[in-house]
This record gives sequence, C-alpha cells and structure tokens, in this order.
Amino acid sequence: MINITLVCAGGMSTSMLMQKMKESATQKNIDIEIRAMAEAAFEKFEGKTDILLIGPQMGYVYDTFKTKYEPTGMKIAVIDMMDYGMMNGSKVLDDALKL
Repeated sequence: MINITLVCAGGMSTSMLMQKMKESATQKNIDIEIRAMAEAAFEKFEGKTDILLIGPQMGYVYDTFKTKYEPTGMKIAVIDMMDYGMMNGSKVLDDALKL
C-alpha cells in the first residue's frame, strides 16, 4: 500500500483534492491511503508517508521538507498549480505515483 499525505496551510482545499484522488485510485484499482492535513499538523504526524504532496500556495516549505524528510525515503513534490486549481485528482495521483 502506498501512503500519500497532502499538506496545505489549513488542510481544507487539499481535503477536496484528496477525495478526487481517492476516487481516481478506486477507479484505477490502486491500493493507496491518502490523507490531507495542515502543514503544521504534518510536523507532529506520526503516521507513515511514502509521498508528500505540498499545496502550491505552500511551495515555500518545499526545501525545508525535502531536507528534513527525503533522507527517510519519502518522495516530496509541490502539486502543480493548474491541477490543484482544477481539482484534477487523477492527474495529481498519476504525477505522485511517478515520483
């Protein structure tokens, strides 16, 4: 199972995208766990994350998160702004799985 975590400032907009990604994963028969949360909550999050996706409005935390978490084997990326704005869960999921 692949564990994906989405983070943004408050966790609200990523929650909508998370639902679209889950729908796409179900259609594609992909065994995946996707969660969304505020960036501050991720710092305290104890769960397993294989792929961390950062909301485009939070792109400024990318370098910090990459330095902190990539050595653990976690893949990290900033979500494409257009896909985020369009809530294109299928494309965001595909991009995440390519990491």
